[in-house]
Amino acid sequence: MQTLDLQFSIRYAFSVFFTRNVFSTGDPLLASTLLRAGEKCHRVLCAVDSGVLAQRPSLCREIEGYAEAHPESMQLCGPILVVDGGESCKNGSAAIDTIMSAIHKNHLCRHSFIVAIGGGAVLDAVGYCAAVAHRGLRLIRMPTTVLGQNDAGIGVKNGINVLGRKNSVGTFAPPFAVINDFAFLDTLPPREFRAGMAEAVKVALIKDKLFFDYLYTRRFELAAFSPRPIEEMIHRCAAQHMHHIGTGGDPFELGSARPLDFGHWSAHKLEEMTGGLLKHGEAVAVGMALDSLYSYYSGMIEESELRRIFVLIADLGLPLYHSALAALDVDAALDEFREHLGGELTITLLTGIGRKKEVNRIDTALMARCVDELMLHDGSREIGSARMDKPAPLYGDIN
Repeated sequence: MQTLDLQFSIRYAFSVFFTRNVFSTGDPLLASTLLRAGEKCHRVLCAVDSGVLAQRPSLCREIEGYAEAHPESMQLCGPILVVDGGESCKNGSAAIDTIMSAIHKNHLCRHSFIVAIGGGAVLDAVGYCAAVAHRGLRLIRMPTTVLGQNDAGIGVKNGINVLGRKNSVGTFAPPFAVINDFAFLDTLPPREFRAGMAEAVKVALIKDKLFFDYLYTRRFELAAFSPRPIEEMIHRCAAQHMHHIGTGGDPFELGSARPLDFGHWSAHKLEEMTGGLLKHGEAVAVGMALDSLYSYYSGMIEESELRRIFVLIADLGLPLYHSALAALDVDAALDEFREHLGGELTITLLTGIGRKKEVNRIDTALMARCVDELMLHDGSREIGSARMDKPAPLYGDIN
């Protein structure tokens, strides 16, 4: 028998920038980012979320004006592509076909850039197309939501929904760069704002108690969308996310553990069950409440910690329960999540605020009891409820 063995490694590096008004003609950030790929004029296709364009109708003119002001680094190689915003762009082939057609019609090559401007779903769809076209185009992400800027736009994954399964087809493809422009948040609908905070709570719960304490102390300012605390929250959450990717030892998730997916096993299923009525961040908030309660009843966290977790989620204006949870088949959802992981079931639970533990088995009877208890505690605070805008603390305020 003859054997040939090969081993090689590739170094990945990208930066996440924080700015305001990136398309102001006097702002050099985008131009200098493009020039990192070589001192020449680079061909760029811009794809913009339709929802962002509705809130900011001047955006296309701003992009065109910026390109005209920076001919040394940027040439728009085609009309600005408008992609339907929201999870619908990841369902079916319509949006994907439109993006791929624009890539080929405008003769983009592996040295060209796609700049994706929008929410997490649009970043996913455009990022997927950028990763598979010519086996990889250069992608610059410009997330326009809190969720995108602190989590979804930071990572190395792209995905679309196939056969009714969320992110069942996708790639691992690091972006060339990420530009977080806080000005995009100025016109963000309140519900989108709140949904994005869930991922910051998640990261704080599993990685950083001091960050959790910051969120808890500033929760009313965050709920009121005060710019300075919001920007600090986004920066710290993004830093934690990048630290995990860079130092966690498994950036492309070759193993079964996904420690950044705390609360996600049920959240993914709730999104599917509600047909997208429940936003990703809202579903994650419910999922975190469920897994925090399970961690408490498993003797892994104290009651005082559980109270602080629930108070923070509620005071940020996020739901702790949704009626779809009552119809959740726990066994089936866990099995689907195990399949999504591609191996052994691995669920992240809490051993304290800022501390986590990965387990390979869930007591489904206990989890079902946790579902029932959440319904009793918070059945009135659902999406569309009048109480959601000003939620009362679940257990009363605590210091």
